[in-house]
Amino acid sequence: MEQITRRTLLGRLGAAAGAGVLASRGAAAAGGRPRNFVVVFCDDLGYGDLGCYGNGQIKTPRLDALAAAGVRFTDFCSAAPVCSPSRAALLTGRYPVRSGITRVLFPQSENGLPESERTIAEVLKGRGYATACIGKWHLGHLPPFLPMNHGFDYYFGLPYSNDMEKNQRGDPPLPLMRNGKIVEQPADQTALTRRYTEEAVAFIERSKDRPFFLYVPHSMPHVPIHCGEAFRGKSAGGAYGDVIEEIDWSVGRIVDALAAAGVAKHTLVVFTSDNGPWTHYKEHGGSPGPLRGQKGTTFEGGMREPGIFYWPGRLTPRVEPAFASTLDLLPTFAALAGVDLPEGVTLDGRDLTPLLLEETPPPEREFFYFLADDLQAVRRGDWKYKRPFKGKVYGEPLEHGALLFNLREDPGERNNLADAHPETVAALEARLAAFEKTDWRTP
Repeated sequence: MEQITRRTLLGRLGAAAGAGVLASRGAAAAGGRPRNFVVVFCDDLGYGDLGCYGNGQIKTPRLDALAAAGVRFTDFCSAAPVCSPSRAALLTGRYPVRSGITRVLFPQSENGLPESERTIAEVLKGRGYATACIGKWHLGHLPPFLPMNHGFDYYFGLPYSNDMEKNQRGDPPLPLMRNGKIVEQPADQTALTRRYTEEAVAFIERSKDRPFFLYVPHSMPHVPIHCGEAFRGKSAGGAYGDVIEEIDWSVGRIVDALAAAGVAKHTLVVFTSDNGPWTHYKEHGGSPGPLRGQKGTTFEGGMREPGIFYWPGRLTPRVEPAFASTLDLLPTFAALAGVDLPEGVTLDGRDLTPLLLEETPPPEREFFYFLADDLQAVRRGDWKYKRPFKGKVYGEPLEHGALLFNLREDPGERNNLADAHPETVAALEARLAAFEKTDWRTP
């Protein structure tokens, strides 16, 4: 039997009420029809893994076409360099440290995204949106933390990462879930991308007559990588390229489904990833392109991602150099849907609609880089400062002194300007110290 918390019940009552008054603010904001939102969120995809971001071996024609017809960001960051925190940040518009989801969750974890957090799905349900999460959740596998208790009407996918089936750790066989029930165990990973795609298309077809939010967090290309038979051995990019080319196919199928349902011009599609790639898995890992670092680091290669926004007829096609983040999705969707932002909480994202729709240059902003609870870096405008570090990241030694980069001139973080600009180092270190004094876990 489905477990329903008090918060879920109130959310459903709010959704029912919102459906009755949908023609008010949300519909007016969309010229008579509310906008739909689709977010495709890969796992461990590198900045340099797509053709439109410079990859010459892996063929991604559907994503390249979306980028050419939409807005392709060159400076788009996830809010964390590892899985669970980055997902919490995207869905809540808040740094992971505020929700307490700062580390990767495991099958033995007893915690998850707190009930007090408001997700994109919950914000939109108040306006009558249908909501679905299809793919990897990784914000708590126990019933109180599953998607249905965080605003999603429907869930199909893995509750955590596809490598979390280690006998020596006591992991159970990898479960594939539909809503609160396991439907396959162990999950057939070769079929995951195809099945996620089929589920996403079915959701679009049955939701086309009402506004919807579709969140598709793919399990791939997180290791161990898998793809369907139709894509195996086909890519010049090797086994990893096969996986990315199937994801490209998946995005194409989803976009085609929007067109077939007659809702493409009412739908904003966003494609990005949770963090940078593994680089030490060689043929099973991705590429950060020209960027420094990998998954698990707060260098740009660990957090800067492809960021493609596609909305036919509404966005001026362009390459966009302005900085943006997954933190920005919640406030942006709320603005486009005509929905009030959550009250009583601190949001760290900002509304991108002036930039997306009007090409209005955004004001300078700060962005903080966390690894777990460790505040490691900050950027202000083009300047990024990283504190001295000595330790290991995923078992690999990493050590450096104070680092200062001008990301506009040096996105690869090769030229350390700390000695040349001590005043900038001091100012940015002061900002880190001041931010640390705030109570991150209060609203």
